[in-house]
Amino acid sequence: QRPYSLDVSAQLLRTQAFIDGRWVSAASTFPVLDPATGEEIAKVSDCGTMEAQDAVNAACKAFHLWKNHTAKERSILLRKWFDLINQHKEDLAKLITAECGKPMKESIGEMTYSASFLEWFSEEARRVYGDIVAPSAKDRKILLLKQPVGVASIITPWNFPSAMITRKVGAALAVGCTVVVKPAEDTPLSALALAELSVQAGIPPGVFNVVPCSREKTPAVGELLCTDPLVAKISFTGSTATGKILLRHAAGTVKRVSMELGGHAPFIVFDSADVDKAVAGAMVSKFRNTGQTCVCSNRFLVQSGIHDAFMEKLAKAMDAELKFGHGSEPATTQGPLINTRAAEKVENQIADAVAQGAVIVRGGKRLEGSFMQPTLLSNVNTDMQCMREETFGPLIPVVK
Repeated sequence: QRPYSLDVSAQLLRTQAFIDGRWVSAASTFPVLDPATGEEIAKVSDCGTMEAQDAVNAACKAFHLWKNHTAKERSILLRKWFDLINQHKEDLAKLITAECGKPMKESIGEMTYSASFLEWFSEEARRVYGDIVAPSAKDRKILLLKQPVGVASIITPWNFPSAMITRKVGAALAVGCTVVVKPAEDTPLSALALAELSVQAGIPPGVFNVVPCSREKTPAVGELLCTDPLVAKISFTGSTATGKILLRHAAGTVKRVSMELGGHAPFIVFDSADVDKAVAGAMVSKFRNTGQTCVCSNRFLVQSGIHDAFMEKLAKAMDAELKFGHGSEPATTQGPLINTRAAEKVENQIADAVAQGAVIVRGGKRLEGSFMQPTLLSNVNTDMQCMREETFGPLIPVVK
């Protein structure tokens, strides 16, 4: 209920699209909300297919210049971008916490992680070597050259709004590709702040473009970024359902595609396990970012001999270590889920499990807005929804 203000440098709080090195306003805007309070943080340009097309055209034009930069020149620019991110790490972390709800400690960690990708690719940019291969006949020579493919469409999720961009964009820029980024509608501010720092780093116009848009305009913008013949490559991290749609769009022009889609990771504890280590591992794996990571454990399989001890210690650890709050509060370990739809999904999975005989050991309730109690379920079976689909929230269902 307390008011929270976003105290970041004005130059990093950008709300327009970034196309061809310029800040561009769209005809309308959409609100970005603090998921912890429901309050509006900013109004951001709501780009449509026209702005997306402009960004693709700009990236295509820039590609013909960028690919001719030497590996060393691209390396130096990526390194400058890395240095600037480190200089502004705290403000960038505050943006993540404000729009994503992530506890500040985790947001700082994400910014270290984000910067590390640009550092890595700035160094790898100089090592994109070709090969000379032994031929099958005496009168031939085989030389392999590695060349950039062209414009890459980068479609990123909200749970790591900075790191998912630098991981994809760092690789593309290092080898001479140019990019158009469509950030998730919940978290565009982090992407636009990275764009501002790319300008300061000296990355040329059109090499890095950001096209934010609302949930309503996302399908049309996503389709253009996957079907336009000027786009050579698509990289997407998100749900399996959306991935299938994008793959269908990409098939028409046979684009290169990289997909990181939904997960259903098991956490398996055998009788031979060290219970304390198993509990510590479960806590980190499940409750980082309130259960909203692509690799967090989704279903817990615990052998009967160790089951009761594991459940007892896990419940105590949840009581002792997990604290609700706004991400900017130092003691907070559990922020909100990204929006009310996400909270409803977890709520529905819990209700389905309880209706089929699961027992709530801890939590189980939805709180204000999109806050959800960390929940531990026992007596779970594999027919329950939470054992068949990704949760993306703070729910531990344990099968004995």
